[in-house]
Amino acid sequence: MSNPEVETPALEVVEDSQLSHVFDPALLARSIEAILMVVDEPVTELTLASVLQVTVDQVVDALEALVPSYEDRGFSLKAINGGWRFYSHPDCSAVVEKFVLDGQQNRLTQAALETLAVIAYRQPVSRARVSAIRGVNVEAVMKTLITRGLVEEYGVENETGAILYKTTSYFLERLGLNSLTDLPPLAPHLPDIDGLDEILDSLTD
Repeated sequence: MSNPEVETPALEVVEDSQLSHVFDPALLARSIEAILMVVDEPVTELTLASVLQVTVDQVVDALEALVPSYEDRGFSLKAINGGWRFYSHPDCSAVVEKFVLDGQQNRLTQAALETLAVIAYRQPVSRARVSAIRGVNVEAVMKTLITRGLVEEYGVENETGAILYKTTSYFLERLGLNSLTDLPPLAPHLPDIDGLDEILDSLTD
């Protein structure tokens, strides 16, 4: 009869040996690259670790090693909105913008961009408040922003019962931001008016 106390350590040694044999930093880096080449949104370190059957620390080490390797390429690897994804290099933004926008009719209008900016800096905000700030009806523009996945509903305003809106994670992804705190300061682009917040807050819904 075999002794279980003898067999168990032997089994553990085999498993440890297999794990150490399977793990290859170079192969892990290539695997991560292959996955990130086909994703539509940032992928978390935990997801990568689960799929590749390695630890999160090993994934983090591989990602951090990959980042500087693309410094002289036309793309870069960034951690955006809680996950990782390849993005075109900022130095190539002009040619990428020309390629994406030339001949296309579905880019956001100036009105949509202005409305999106108001929501980004004043969120959560009601549609009526956005209309008051812009001085025009924004109903149609809001529908466009919601359809594009840039804006979504975010509860109800207690005082008026109006639906509140905020920007989405897709908005952060498209702008290459980790969070709303990374938005550029608004003050340098505003006229020199004392108590601007009080003026905006005084606008009725």
